[in-house]
Amino acid sequence: MTVEEIVENFELLDDWEERYRYIIDLGKKLAPLPDEMKVESALVPGCISRVWLHCTTAPAVGAERDGAKGLGAMGDLLHFQADSDAIIVKGLVAIVLSLYDAKTADEILTLDVSDLFDRLDLGNQLSANRRNGFVSMLGQIRAFAQQHAN
Repeated sequence: MTVEEIVENFELLDDWEERYRYIIDLGKKLAPLPDEMKVESALVPGCISRVWLHCTTAPAVGAERDGAKGLGAMGDLLHFQADSDAIIVKGLVAIVLSLYDAKTADEILTLDVSDLFDRLDLGNQLSANRRNGFVSMLGQIRAFAQQHAN
């Protein structure tokens, strides 16, 4: 699901109770992380709830490799897996992954999501702690992208 689809679905919902149910449903559709991936080193700093985030890379279909090896080679896509122990946060994680999964590092670094909170009206509905965790997760994804930027 794309962010545009999420925004459109939000606009169809009349009140925040329905929107919270929608966020929870997005979280339920998110593939859970295996327990062995729920390690301390994968925790996103700044989140009150526990959020684990992993990043892997894979070549884009048709990407020119020219002998490039390892993570972050030109044309590689960053793939994210994440999970949370809180149901609302897991839904927010699903929204974040819809933004960033399967994009190149350069695409991630140029993606402007500053208006996402306004478009979804999350800034007025989420607690300061959840907003801070959301921003922290975005920062962690950008840090992964910077590590793999060309």
